Amino acid sequence: MSFRSSAAFLLALASAFTFGCGGITDPSQNTVEPFSGTVQPGSARAHWFSSNSGEIQVKVGTLTPASQPVIGVQWVQGANDKSCNGGLLQVNQFATANTTAISGQITSGPYCIIMYDSVGFTQPENYSITISHP
Repeated sequence: MSFRSSAAFLLALASAFTFGCGGITDPSQNTVEPFSGTVQPGSARAHWFSSNSGEIQVKVGTLTPASQPVIGVQWVQGANDKSCNGGLLQVNQFATANTTAISGQITSGPYCIIMYDSVGFTQPENYSITISHP
């Protein structure tokens, strides 16, 4: 088999695989899910979601009170039972309001975003986030 026919075969195989899996979603077509909650001192709060392949972006909207300007954000592999015990994919220990805390490529599957006390809160921290994913 020549190099050209091998390359053409591999390209056709990759195309079939991509279309068979639903392909990668254009980020402009992402779903944007809002979440909010409160993290108590020394604790965490998880938000579960399911995604297709494409790009993820987690933005922290608000953090109150302003005396505690940072919060920890983790992106972890989830499970279909909505548990969040999978492997750590990305972490930002010092996320601030009005910024992107997590971003990158994502493949189809269940995931969690965990908001947590990374700096030793002295009082509860209220937050809002948006998760943009395919």
